[in-house]
Amino acid sequence: MTTRIAVVSAGLSQPSSTRMLADRLATATTRELRAAGAEVELNVVDLRDHARELADNLLTGFPAPSLRAAIDQVVTADGLIAVTPIFSASYSGLFKTFFDVLEPDSLAGKPVLAGATGGTERHSLALEHAVRPLFTYLRSIVVPTAVYAATSDWGTRDADQALNNRIDRAAAEFTTQILGRPTAVSADPYDEPTPFANLLAANAPR
Repeated sequence: MTTRIAVVSAGLSQPSSTRMLADRLATATTRELRAAGAEVELNVVDLRDHARELADNLLTGFPAPSLRAAIDQVVTADGLIAVTPIFSASYSGLFKTFFDVLEPDSLAGKPVLAGATGGTERHSLALEHAVRPLFTYLRSIVVPTAVYAATSDWGTRDADQALNNRIDRAAAEFTTQILGRPTAVSADPYDEPTPFANLLAANAPR
């Protein structure tokens, strides 16, 4: 059975440090899952590609086809890696908008590995006071280690190694959560429907 991982990146620029962190988290997770004998399918959702569609969805209540496909990849995944830049001590508006348009409970019980990027280390606590509470509200299972990367984390060999250590620890926790959870399957109301005679019998007067 293939394990499906959705990767949501809310980086605004290209190249983006947010996307770089998302890719490294995905690579570490893939390595952990394959070491445990799992087949892995990665689906990356770059929110900057859906910015206009997300605004339209908020106004109309209906997603465009490409946004609908991205949403489906996220809600049917076995685990979610979600990474946002930090603006004004919180997640970005684009990041929040994506999770605002999801159906209620669509992420309930789903393992989530949260990550964030910012200019300085001062923003690192935004993962705990903003990002983690968001997914807790959505009833997701957020792994204990969230990964923050400041600009300085990309600068030297020692800093990069420290970042890798955090990534590896988070990926190991994420993998444990995923492998301990049943594989997600898209619901199909026409797959093995209840026979009509059984429905009648269940509702017959007693």
